[in-house]
Amino acid sequence: MESLIGLVNRIQRACTVLGDYGGGDSAFSLWEALPSVAVVGGQSSGKSSVLESIVGRDFLPRGSGIVTRRPLVLQLHKTDEGTQEYAEFLHLSKRRFTDFALVRKEIQDETDRITGKSKQISPVPIHLSIYSPNVVNLTLIDLPGLTKVAVEGQPQSIVEDIENMVRSYVEKPNSIILAISPANQDIATSDAIKLSREVDPTGERTFGVLTKLDLMDKGTNALDVIEGRSYRLQHPWVGVVNRSQADINKNTDMVLARRKEREYFETSPDYGHLANRMGSEYLAKLLSKHLENVIRARIPTILSMINKSIDELESEMDHLGRPVAVDAGAQLYTILELCRAFDRIFKEHLDGGRAGGDRIYGVFDNQLPAALKKLPFDRHLSMQNVRKVVSEADGYQPHLIAPEQGYRRLIEGSLRYFRGPAEASVDAVHFVLKELVRKSLAETQELKRFPSLQAEIAAACNEALDRFRDESKKTTLRLVDMESAYLTVEFFRRLPQEIENTGNPGKPGTTPAGKPGTTPAPAVDRYSEGHFQRIGSNVSSYVRMVSETLRNTIPKAVVHCQVREAKMSLLNHFYIQIGKREAKQLSQLLDEDPALMERRQECAKRLELYKSARDEIDSVAWVR
Repeated sequence: MESLIGLVNRIQRACTVLGDYGGGDSAFSLWEALPSVAVVGGQSSGKSSVLESIVGRDFLPRGSGIVTRRPLVLQLHKTDEGTQEYAEFLHLSKRRFTDFALVRKEIQDETDRITGKSKQISPVPIHLSIYSPNVVNLTLIDLPGLTKVAVEGQPQSIVEDIENMVRSYVEKPNSIILAISPANQDIATSDAIKLSREVDPTGERTFGVLTKLDLMDKGTNALDVIEGRSYRLQHPWVGVVNRSQADINKNTDMVLARRKEREYFETSPDYGHLANRMGSEYLAKLLSKHLENVIRARIPTILSMINKSIDELESEMDHLGRPVAVDAGAQLYTILELCRAFDRIFKEHLDGGRAGGDRIYGVFDNQLPAALKKLPFDRHLSMQNVRKVVSEADGYQPHLIAPEQGYRRLIEGSLRYFRGPAEASVDAVHFVLKELVRKSLAETQELKRFPSLQAEIAAACNEALDRFRDESKKTTLRLVDMESAYLTVEFFRRLPQEIENTGNPGKPGTTPAGKPGTTPAPAVDRYSEGHFQRIGSNVSSYVRMVSETLRNTIPKAVVHCQVREAKMSLLNHFYIQIGKREAKQLSQLLDEDPALMERRQECAKRLELYKSARDEIDSVAWVR
């Protein structure tokens, strides 16, 4: 059964492979929720030697000044006895290193690739996994050594930059701090202890390690620190004895170095009574056990985070849609489903389920009446124009009763003005419908996957709307022309009566024909100003009547020819054309947006990771 630490190592590595480490999203939160050990110490504190002793291999770059210039995320995986040791870098995942001298060189080269061959630092971590039967399952993060002074070739901000980088790792509540301090220096001056005290004042997350015990002045020891009298931590201090520089120069075998370390503590008069909890081997086991306990305690939180992430990713996968099928029938079905999804949203805009359809009503309720009121009837029916039109209509003979041709010409001339508002109403509704198509396409989330299909649907919709507009314009103009083609009969029937009543009332005793008892009515002057005023007034009255009629019938025509057609048959022509296309053409329409395709693949990988992590954590969480 795999240990919890080994499982966590794999989950952290999988998160990193997906590019989530440092990404700020939910997977990065998962990475941070999984505990690890951050190794902190000042320069030349023996930090690198402690790590190499834990691993049992000489693999870290060495030298003066700042050697560790990028965080090194070191994941140790315990393998079965007798298996070969090897290392893998995340950035070289297909290559196994069995020569640890090459591991050291690759760490240095990879550091230089980011920072250059300078003394700059970078927060971008290097990820290294070591598989060996001689290690314990553990995740360690080697951080640049804390320093107090910038040396030549380093910016003046290097001291603050390093501290901020280290602090960003150790201040996380799930970080276990491995504070390395040299025993031959006063613990009060320890950079690691100073920083850990700030971020972990209770010492619950801090493990103190004293190095260089064998280099202390004769007659002195570090018992006050190790036994917790100088500075108490919640966990016991551990002393280690690393290889000397001479041992390093001679490439002393790490197995021999570990034996010499054990012998040192077992034979030491100062530390002999603590020998069973001193040394790098004990430190590794102590950290591994503690890390597993921390992981076990964090399991409910980790599982809750994983389940939340699974729900979010499954929702996003539903939103992004399933991968496209390869056969023509399934592709055609997919296209039709996407078209129907768009059509539903478009109809919701028209019917009021979504905003936008009310703008069509605004055209009929505001724009059309306003346009009708602005028509220049006052100018057309002015006294001067009425006289001119009526006189020209009579020709060389005067009209006898009513100037019929004059009336017709005045009315027809007036009604032609209605063509403008009619066409404007058609165009205004056409513009609204095109805007609703654009909005509906943008709101159809499923279509965002397929920009080619989206463009085709947009073109088909605009082409259909153009046809509807043309038909609507013909119909509305025909309504106006019909009003001009046939004038209302009752209107003309009233005119002779109006003319007969225009004279003064007859005097008693005479009749209009000169019969006894009445006085003949005076003849009407058909060329007086009052006569033309009556004609203009009659025409104006008729035009107002027609205006009220068109105010009601133009919207009906526009809705019937444009809105109703758009609602019922916007994509009908497109459906016919799609049904005739071959498989290759359908595939081109379903050529997804590369960004969305990549996002779906990423979501699928994360979803697989989280589900696997959840199942595996459940399977090993309670095994002791």
